Amino acid sequence: MPFTPLHMGPGILVKAFLQGSFSLMVFGWAQIVMDIQPLVVMITGEGHLHGFSHTYVGATLLAVVSTLTGKYLSELGLKLLGHPEFLPIGWPVAVVSATIGTFSHVLLDSVMHGDVEPFWPVSLANRLHGIISIEALHWLCVGSAVMGAVLYFALAARLARRAAAPRASRP
Repeated sequence: MPFTPLHMGPGILVKAFLQGSFSLMVFGWAQIVMDIQPLVVMITGEGHLHGFSHTYVGATLLAVVSTLTGKYLSELGLKLLGHPEFLPIGWPVAVVSATIGTFSHVLLDSVMHGDVEPFWPVSLANRLHGIISIEALHWLCVGSAVMGAVLYFALAARLARRAAAPRASRP
């Protein structure tokens, strides 16, 4: 998968359903953290392109790193962007967002890249590789982004209307 952007599609869909219980910014940060190791390999020409970071063991460790750093970086970003209404990002939200981010990254890259060994050290096999075409995978990611955006705004509007509606008085 090209660096990060297509990985955001499923994150947008998750955000639509989890709303305030999910941070798209922490999720996005986790995508970046996941691709640092392949970037280093591309720059240096040394190492396994989708190595340890693209295993579920590596994803678990990177979820911890992404949680600890992403919570604070995302809060800073939200302050700088002028969105204090989304602050603070709670630790449970950061953990869920980073974990979904790193695990979904391994899943998507397992489908796309034959060198991903998602279940290392238990197995070096990647039975997900090629389960669907790369084009279909890209469309799945784009489609989930569009569907997620539509659902997010529809659900957010519904929740806002519900919160603004006057409560019926009780006898």
